[in-house]
Amino acid sequence: MRDFFVRWLERLVDVIVVLAAIGIIAAAVISMNHPAGGLHSLIMVLVGGFINLTLIAGFIYLQIGIYHNTRRTAEAVEAQLHRP
Repeated sequence: MRDFFVRWLERLVDVIVVLAAIGIIAAAVISMNHPAGGLHSLIMVLVGGFINLTLIAGFIYLQIGIYHNTRRTAEAVEAQLHRP
């Protein structure tokens, strides 16, 4: 049951990352069309948004990877305990 939640968390993070990327692009276009915006505004929103998205998604995937590595290590240790 625990693996079910971790697997669905990975899928949920994938969906959230895609939606966030679409949101960043939309926000950049909206900021460019603002009277005080322009190309500089578009570039800054894109760069800042994607750096933020990369860091947050990276840390989430890192935590999921740590979970998988810990599970595999525990399985390997248990297998060694049962080996004669």
